[in-house]
Amino acid sequence: MQKIDLKKELKHLYQPSAKEVVQVDVPTFRFLMIDGEGDPNTSQKYAEAVEALFSVSYAAKFMMKKGAHGIDYAVMPLEGLWWSDDMSSFAANDKSKWKWTMMIMQPDFLEEAVIRAAIAEVKRKKALAAIDSLRLEKFAEGSCAQILHIGPFSEEGPTIQRVHDFIGARSALAGKHHEVYLSDIRRADPAKWKTIIRQPME
Repeated sequence: MQKIDLKKELKHLYQPSAKEVVQVDVPTFRFLMIDGEGDPNTSQKYAEAVEALFSVSYAAKFMMKKGAHGIDYAVMPLEGLWWSDDMSSFAANDKSKWKWTMMIMQPDFLEEAVIRAAIAEVKRKKALAAIDSLRLEKFAEGSCAQILHIGPFSEEGPTIQRVHDFIGARSALAGKHHEVYLSDIRRADPAKWKTIIRQPME
């Protein structure tokens, strides 16, 4: 059976170094997405959004593995776009005013019909509050700067500043603050959490 790991195939995007900020070109990918707002540490809607994203992503994976396709692939990591209408509250870490789009990339070979079937199956098996808020959408970022942050989310500040300084020396910030969560935070030591910090640039 064919086994695909897009994180390895897209190593330059999903396995960056923690030593230096690099510039990358991020092509158009398809994502299951869900929008919300509020502190991710305390928001019930955030927890429901993440559960719906992973439930459908894994349901689609198993459909592809068991069905006629016979393709086994690794589900991609959770990603988040973060912003605030008042960016001073974002800079001040006032998470209650944060807005977010949580998302998981879906492989190109995964047909939309399979994703819709996966959503229907999850709806049938689980009463997930956020399931009807999911959408499948293409997302293109283009030119970005990124680096790997190792450690808890609360210590990302200096890493984010390095990315902003890198961009400031070459161009200007564009788009939304983007994070890719490579670790299972339920199991991993916070000191070893791996998070890609990515920022689009003009």
